[in-house]
Amino acid sequence: MHLRLRLDGLNPRRWHVRLAERIAALPGMSVEIDRRPGQGALPDNAGLLFRLEAMLNRRPLDGSWSTVEPGALAAFPPPSTKKPDLVIDLCGDAEPDANQRIWHLAFDGHSGEAALLGALLAGRAPVGTLSEGGCIIATGRFGTEAGGVLLTAFEDGLARTTTLILSALSGPASKMSPFNSGEPRSHRNETEHVDGAAPRGLGAAALGKRASRMLAWSIVRRLYHLCYRAPHWRVGWRALGGGPDLVDLRAHPEGGWRDLPDDGHRFYADPFPIDRGGRTVLFVEDYPHATGKAIISAVAFGRDGPRGQPVPVLEEAYHLSYPFVFERDGALWMVPESCANGTIDLYRSTAFPGGWVKEATLVSGITASDTTLVEHGGRWWMFATVRDAPTLVGAEWGLGSFSDALHLWSAPDFQGPWTPHPANPVLIDIASARPAGRIVSRDGALIRPVQDCRGGYGEALALARIDRLDMGGYSQTVETILRAGPAWKGRRLHTLNRSADFEFIDGSARAPRFRRAPVG
Repeated sequence: MHLRLRLDGLNPRRWHVRLAERIAALPGMSVEIDRRPGQGALPDNAGLLFRLEAMLNRRPLDGSWSTVEPGALAAFPPPSTKKPDLVIDLCGDAEPDANQRIWHLAFDGHSGEAALLGALLAGRAPVGTLSEGGCIIATGRFGTEAGGVLLTAFEDGLARTTTLILSALSGPASKMSPFNSGEPRSHRNETEHVDGAAPRGLGAAALGKRASRMLAWSIVRRLYHLCYRAPHWRVGWRALGGGPDLVDLRAHPEGGWRDLPDDGHRFYADPFPIDRGGRTVLFVEDYPHATGKAIISAVAFGRDGPRGQPVPVLEEAYHLSYPFVFERDGALWMVPESCANGTIDLYRSTAFPGGWVKEATLVSGITASDTTLVEHGGRWWMFATVRDAPTLVGAEWGLGSFSDALHLWSAPDFQGPWTPHPANPVLIDIASARPAGRIVSRDGALIRPVQDCRGGYGEALALARIDRLDMGGYSQTVETILRAGPAWKGRRLHTLNRSADFEFIDGSARAPRFRRAPVG
């Protein structure tokens, strides 16, 4: 396929170069670039705002938003007299042509990078779309884990824009469809048809106002970190007593939750229980603030709750979390999150609850978060959210958000070999892509706990019904959204799992660095 990329030649950016290089790397693809000046570019003073943010947050200035010399695109020829098979219009000014296929990129219905910035300034999770002749080809709701840092959020949006374009170019027709994430119907208009407006420009007064807010927020954040250990999560538990769980209740239980205590110098998160030998054993991410690197720990539960404190059972040279543990073939297995290593790994227990040995690397070369397995339709399926660009960039694997692009793999056996779904990513949605616990069966349907990160990482927990799961496609419908509140104090609700007798969640907490000494 011969493709023409239409971009603003007055403001070529690093992300344009990466996009063109990655398109050209697709099989059978050649790329030419229309470099004429275009509309929809960022306001000039947006660069000043980004530089200020970079200084306050100690970020590099040569990220994907930064401009490059025109020579950076020299590997790609200008438009030829030959008509391209497809034009991808990043500016929104390609002239309609009945004899020419044109894909228009938009953010909340508006063209250009300024529209992406406008959505972020308005506090929205931007909806990116590729459309042809008024029909949506591919769409996604982009996200970020850095909602308070506009520069990072903007670059995360650019990275996921690249994902969307490459996905549409390389995938089957089933992935080129509008939102299939679903949500309670009362919210659909809010998410699918946002009436966003591109910014008209950041004047000196507006820039000064935002700069003042940024400086104030930077000071508040640093003061908070001086007074509290952050982030800090906590695990909640309750005895089911034969009663309904959250999947049945679709609300917090009237009896509330009890906390799994920590010492304030570490936190516990990502609770995964399993029943073994007539008892429940809970596996958790165990994060010591002093090291900044989590391990996996476990604690047994009796009738009245935990028997002691979680004790370490698995540690690697890199961060581990989300200990997805399951029983199969008479053995106990675990697939912990190991995205810091760029792998998805399978472990087997030789001395339960400890003695974990690595049996296999299931997938490598990716940043995959919260890997979750389920058997369905005679095959094993593996869910995880994946960052864009499966290459080592600096000290991290990939670019963009950790939470908004759902990938699937399938295999005849949980030990593999695992085959990527042909439509990956099967879903781009910061509100419902990232896994949040085991997938369960209810009334003949599969219910998938997911994270709703529109208000920040792990801000809410949603329950999504899987409507389709096969090699031809994937779709789901979000039926319920649960948040922190009177029944679960704090600002976030993050994970949901259960055993036969207990149910577990987790969410945010405060851990003061300085605690008042007991009196007496």
